[in-house]
Amino acid sequence: MISNVYTLKELERLLASDDPDKWRPLVFTNGCFDILHCGHVRYLQAAKNLGRSLVVGLNSDASVQAIKPQQPGLPPRPIVPENQRAEVLAALKPVDAVVIFSEITATKLINILKPDIYVKGGDYQVETLPEAPAVIAGGGKISLIEIEVPSSTSAIVKRILQLGT
Repeated sequence: MISNVYTLKELERLLASDDPDKWRPLVFTNGCFDILHCGHVRYLQAAKNLGRSLVVGLNSDASVQAIKPQQPGLPPRPIVPENQRAEVLAALKPVDAVVIFSEITATKLINILKPDIYVKGGDYQVETLPEAPAVIAGGGKISLIEIEVPSSTSAIVKRILQLGT
């Protein structure tokens, strides 16, 4: 087992049994985090600053494949397998827990974990977030974090492939 990487059941038990002051306010975010870059790190630092603990929902390999279908000329996603992505995320200072999920959205995790604050990047809009109703129903608030370093895994992969031609 990798430190700070939990199943949903393990994390649910931990949050219920631990001192609430250790975790609350709980900040939650989710994503693929395929090839970690500076934009990810700054985003996670900003998210952590909004509360006491930061839990990251990590899309499983299957859910990444479903939401990021293969593009012509590019390798299939994810590039990095879920267990390795989880280990790298869990090792980052701002991240207190990582949970891998197989659904397309993080709604199930939000319904169970009931985060105080749900965070996404500033390129999202609250009105179009599929998780927004679950966050609000659970009494949480939504915070969009400005993107400081515009980068993406797809752009990094394209740049690498261009160097090879």
